[in-house]
Amino acid sequence: MSKYIFNARDVAAYFKYFSVPSHLEVSYMQYIFKIGTPVLAAPLTREFEAFKGEVYRELYYLWANGFEGEKSDISYMPERGALALICDQECINLESYMKLITLHLIFTKNLPYVKLNFAGMPLSLGIRCDYAQYEENVARVVSGLNLVSKDRFGKVFDLKLGVPDELLEISLSQEFKQEILGSYDFRATLRKEEGDRMAELRAKSLKVFGTIPPRKPERKSKAAARLLTDNDDKSNSDKLVLTEIKNTAALRRKKEKINPDITNITSKNQPKGIPLEERRHKDGNK
Repeated sequence: MSKYIFNARDVAAYFKYFSVPSHLEVSYMQYIFKIGTPVLAAPLTREFEAFKGEVYRELYYLWANGFEGEKSDISYMPERGALALICDQECINLESYMKLITLHLIFTKNLPYVKLNFAGMPLSLGIRCDYAQYEENVARVVSGLNLVSKDRFGKVFDLKLGVPDELLEISLSQEFKQEILGSYDFRATLRKEEGDRMAELRAKSLKVFGTIPPRKPERKSKAAARLLTDNDDKSNSDKLVLTEIKNTAALRRKKEKINPDITNITSKNQPKGIPLEERRHKDGNK
């Protein structure tokens, strides 16, 4: 069976479905362009600028057709009236979805597999055909996109025997992976480009904000200044009172030192030996 070769619309649909940032789109295009004919159609591998133009053109057509992201209807991905190349026409949505999964495995080198439950896909993808026909198309699309299915124990699962109602591990075949990936690390390129972009933004930021003079220290508000003044006045008043108390105590000690009997002096008019109240009553009785 012949293997499927991706086109510009498939790449553009991957950008939309997986929300690839716009500043990384060219990096993704360069990566798949370097792989060349094992993945891309031969006319797209001749000149990078022509390939990039085709992808951007398809991005517009996808947007205009209503395919904007992962929540969009998968039937908007192919062109209207397009023929299925791997599956039956009734299962073209399955073919479109599995193209996106395959491209994701190609772009993410260190992702070993994705887990899919094919039993529930007819409803989510809007596929209307006999279930037996659907099972045949699942086996056909997995083989046609250079994929391998394994069960949860890591053993190869033959989809020609039927589609189980469980998660299967879908990965690129080992031969295809060695052919297209090799030792090239796509993430290292992306990290370098991200670092270069951040350095460029940092330089622009320093150029713009580095010329701004430093701010002068802000003046304190009137309320804060008044509060500080009140606190200073209160502190000074407390100091004055304390100084006056100390001076009074020192003066008293000085007087006591000069005349020791000053503390024993009492008023001569004050009666001795009889309380004042009793004296008044006594004087009143007279």
